[in-house]
Amino acid sequence: MNKSRRMAALQARAFAEIGFGVLQIDLFGCGDSHGDFGEARWNIWKQDLAVAVTWVENHIAAPICLWGLRLGALLALDFAKSSEKKIEQIILWQPVISGESFLTQFLRLRLANEMFSAGANTEKVTGTDMMRASMRAGNALEVAGYELAPDLAAALDNLKAAEMIITKTPIHWFDIVPEPGRPMTPSGAKVAGIWQRNDVDLTVHLVACLPFWATQEISECPAMVSATINVFATAAS
Repeated sequence: MNKSRRMAALQARAFAEIGFGVLQIDLFGCGDSHGDFGEARWNIWKQDLAVAVTWVENHIAAPICLWGLRLGALLALDFAKSSEKKIEQIILWQPVISGESFLTQFLRLRLANEMFSAGANTEKVTGTDMMRASMRAGNALEVAGYELAPDLAAALDNLKAAEMIITKTPIHWFDIVPEPGRPMTPSGAKVAGIWQRNDVDLTVHLVACLPFWATQEISECPAMVSATINVFATAAS
């Protein structure tokens, strides 16, 4: 999240310049929001979106769009799938394909720390399968200074982008590729194909730049901002 704030702010300002009202939120337990991350739950985050949508409706008489990055893209899809609210369009920035794989990557942060601390004594290292087993038994887990609740971990493990079929709302999927002309990842292409075969109104946009959410230093991707604005500028004019 910290690596992405700069890009989110740039995109929000770009949206505002073409006439879109933008509400950026910190989900419960994240950033400047109330609560600790250890108290966060997937359903609470969906409730946060519901509150945000209601707030926007009360302040701006305009259609509602959702915009999510990485895991936030899955949250936007899950909310739109179950919400009775009319969602005009959904913007996905580099959506996570599998919550299970995403959680495994997160747990590997703890695994790497354990391996560093254990040195040659690898018997002290707990694998990701054992971490999951511990959480299924009801134990919270500290990862990179954050407490991960078993309920949140279980919810993440069950998230699959391929199952998020939304047919009444246009979806714009922006995927970062290493260089111009490169295709999206096979896993992303597979999900896109499943959606399209199930009548999802999907448009995929490939943008060449660095994965700004994971770079060592704070980085920008002007091409992503431009590509997103180019799609929505017509709607605002």
